[in-house]
Amino acid sequence: MGQINIRKDDLVMVISGKDKGKTGKVLKVFPNKKRAIVEKVNFAKEFLRQDQSRNVQGGIMEKEAPIHLSNLELYCSQCGRGVKEKKEKLEDGNKIRICSKCKTSLERQK
Repeated sequence: MGQINIRKDDLVMVISGKDKGKTGKVLKVFPNKKRAIVEKVNFAKEFLRQDQSRNVQGGIMEKEAPIHLSNLELYCSQCGRGVKEKKEKLEDGNKIRICSKCKTSLERQK
């Protein structure tokens, strides 16, 4: 199994498929299936049945569906596009991810 370079709360860009060019924040990653759920990307319709005992009205609802990791690329706000990452070791021994084009940090702010 290959290494997964996309983590929760990363900003990613969709590079292929029906949502090509859209960016969003990663909400959840499924490493076993190599898929991720991205905010406001890859909507699927879910049909809900009316249930009076749980007070559910029913109807058609849209929600984000998982998208394959091969269709995602980390988004660099400096470059304004999806980029590949490089790993760099800091003086204190920590490793960070940086943009391969402009050398800015891709780590998420806490």
